Amino acid sequence: MSIKARTRMKVCCISTADEAATAVACGADALGLVAHMPSGPGVIEDDLIHNIARQVPPPVATWLLTSRKSAKDIVEHALTCGTNTVQIVSPIDPSEYHELRLDLPACTRVVQVVHVEDEYSFEIAQEYSRVADAILLDSGSPDNDVLGGAGRTHDWDLSRHFVEKLDVPVFLAGGLTPQNIIEAIETVKPYGVDVCSGVRVDGRLDAGRMAEFAAALACT
Repeated sequence: MSIKARTRMKVCCISTADEAATAVACGADALGLVAHMPSGPGVIEDDLIHNIARQVPPPVATWLLTSRKSAKDIVEHALTCGTNTVQIVSPIDPSEYHELRLDLPACTRVVQVVHVEDEYSFEIAQEYSRVADAILLDSGSPDNDVLGGAGRTHDWDLSRHFVEKLDVPVFLAGGLTPQNIIEAIETVKPYGVDVCSGVRVDGRLDAGRMAEFAAALACT
């Protein structure tokens, strides 16, 4: 008898140690810490990212969201912030991954964001899947400097195709809420989900919505 794998939960845009503690108490597997971005919510300074990350208990993962594009700059950013995972939100040349692997600590995981805008996005994701540890599907528009946190969904049927065809874990982000998370999981069947605006009120993580989201996720 096969056992259904549990869908992992990443809570993004963590901006204080209290928000981190709330997310962890609700069962978060990973916390997203957002550094400088051209747009979007949740941006905090690098020293605060470092301070929050060092307080997060294992095995909860800490993800640095960086908009830097060169391997050298991404490595510098990751070492400064002290997280164990780097989420690259900008499109970068896949060849940069070779240097990333040489200079990042061996235990650091690298997740590449792919914004699901059309069917061509799958070709982009395929290329990144050969070098990244995981792919995160979001609803931004890199050409317009929207690199995440848009609070809107994308084509989940297309996202399901990514999950079915790629050989690395795929996370689903973009407009997820306690009300739509069950449908999202049933449609896409991702390895994990990434929630931000759907569990916030006036920009702050809301314990009630966070608990509601976690409870709905547990039902999938």
